Amino acid sequence: MWKDIPVPFYLSVHFFEVLNPKQVLRGEKPVLSQRGPYVYREYRVKTNITFHDNDTVSYLEYRQLFFQPHLSNGTEDEYIVVPNIMLMGAAVMVEKLPDLWKLLLSGALAGLKQEAFMNRTVGEIMWGYEDPLIDAINAIVPGLLPFKGKFGLFMDFNNSDSGLFTVNTGMNNISQVHMVDSWNGLKEVDYWRSSQCNMINGTAGEMWPPFMSPTSLQFYSPDACRSMTLVYEESGQFQGVPTFRFVAPKTLFANGTDYPPNEGFCPCMQSGIQNVSTCRLNAPMFISHPHFYNADPSLVDAVEGLHPSKEQHGLFLDVHPMTGIPMNCSIKLQLNLYIKHVSGIIQTGQIKPVVLPLLWFAESGSIEGSVLKQFYTNLVLLPSVLEYLQYILLGLSVPLLVSAGKDHSRSCWQHSQSSPGLSWLPLPPSSPSARCPQGPQVLFCQAAAELVTFRVWGCSSQVKSLYILLLDLMRLLPGPFSAC
Repeated sequence: MWKDIPVPFYLSVHFFEVLNPKQVLRGEKPVLSQRGPYVYREYRVKTNITFHDNDTVSYLEYRQLFFQPHLSNGTEDEYIVVPNIMLMGAAVMVEKLPDLWKLLLSGALAGLKQEAFMNRTVGEIMWGYEDPLIDAINAIVPGLLPFKGKFGLFMDFNNSDSGLFTVNTGMNNISQVHMVDSWNGLKEVDYWRSSQCNMINGTAGEMWPPFMSPTSLQFYSPDACRSMTLVYEESGQFQGVPTFRFVAPKTLFANGTDYPPNEGFCPCMQSGIQNVSTCRLNAPMFISHPHFYNADPSLVDAVEGLHPSKEQHGLFLDVHPMTGIPMNCSIKLQLNLYIKHVSGIIQTGQIKPVVLPLLWFAESGSIEGSVLKQFYTNLVLLPSVLEYLQYILLGLSVPLLVSAGKDHSRSCWQHSQSSPGLSWLPLPPSSPSARCPQGPQVLFCQAAAELVTFRVWGCSSQVKSLYILLLDLMRLLPGPFSAC
């Protein structure tokens, strides 16, 4: 299950189309319309698996995405009006350069007929399109963009891996199983301004150590360039399997003013968005919850068309606490671009500064089919049956033991009266009858001891305790029972 996860994962992408691009250039508020979802089946496979002497294992996990037309609301050939990400991003990136550089860039943009907004297909925005602007920018400002020719938001997400993970096997300490030891050979990243924010904490986000407590869980996300901590919300069930639900706290994307531990992720803007420019080629990119859920209200008010809600836009993980295996999950993030008027770049018009949502996506998966049936049978049904069966058997054994003890004792008593010379094999000193007084009563003691010796000591501690309790009760009864 760890190597090839038998859980169907889906990537659902929702784009925000700009309905009034000309008005935005004149300084008006952007009006957005959500398009999609465009759904992709995600396949994951671990390769280059190497076990190490320090109880760790390293691997690469490759991802492949395949479009699912029957699950999507639209096709990859549909056109959508979105910001010209390369142009608007480059404009903000060169804002502090001398005016000459900005004039050269603006002239190159005009020569290439580049505008602030573009009309591209979903497939082009996702997987890349040829853009001469990339080479032009690199010619004017060498090294500004570390790639050539083609650009797409999900180019590095498909047919690629998420980095070399080295995780603990839990051989010596089960509480450390799945915990990340390093990522790409690093114990911490260098994207952020504090060691706490650079720490690689938790697991790789697929499984967690067993016997979880209802507190919090952590995982490292290469896509978000940071570790994330989710908090316990409630206990529940998924298809009859008990789960703990973990959700994102409001502080996850809070700025350093509202939540000082996040100061290392700054420079910050309003709470609810995180600047990821340091790990995204210095482009003015921000991540958030979809529709700016749990964000500063000013971000929602800066555009039209957003309707944040917990049910639709809150991320969650439903984890089976005994095994640490996620039963149902949906990780949701939104990608945003900071756009504004930049002096010297005429293509930026009079755009007012705004964090503009580009798209949001959900990576979702749940255990189903034969895997779910096996999981439920082994971890829910059988333990419940065995637990009830134990008490049923114990309840049935009490009258049977008492009845058998009485009958055996009576038979032995009568036999001893008719055969006073009968001798019995001695019992081990540890047997209960070794402590019995001599005389006819020893016959019942020996019978009870044999029962304990040969019937009880192979059973559970609860069964043993019950038999010992029965013997103690027999001592209080009149007749031969009182001898033991």
